[in-house]
Amino acid sequence: MARDHMSVDDEHSRPEGVDDTTVEALGELSKALETIHRVRGHLYSAHQLVGGADLTLDRVVELLRQAGHDEVANRVERELLGRNVLPGRWTFQIMEEFDDGYYATFQEVERYARETLADGRRHLYEAEMKQRRRTRGMPGHEATPQE
Repeated sequence: MARDHMSVDDEHSRPEGVDDTTVEALGELSKALETIHRVRGHLYSAHQLVGGADLTLDRVVELLRQAGHDEVANRVERELLGRNVLPGRWTFQIMEEFDDGYYATFQEVERYARETLADGRRHLYEAEMKQRRRTRGMPGHEATPQE
């Protein structure tokens, strides 16, 4: 194995015949998938924030009524409480559609590419980069936890 293609362990070593461009492409695809994982997290944050805000409206309506502002309380209750964030959808429905559609497809295509092009091995690009960048023999620069 050429020095540039050395990896931290066998699990992260490129299979015979896999070229640099393929390793780079798989690395970029993995990076894109990691971004989609982050997007999913942000969507779940939005889901929880919108749900919490909607539940807070119960207290808003109660306080407005206590203060004698029934007209404003009625409008908050009628127009905001339980409102869809997108036509016909609460955020849980958006999450389900995202998870079952785009997110699931993205994960499946990334897995397919790895299995087809690199025997299913993950993070080849990163593993080779780690091997190139680490200082062998220095504490904190071990190739694996077992080293």
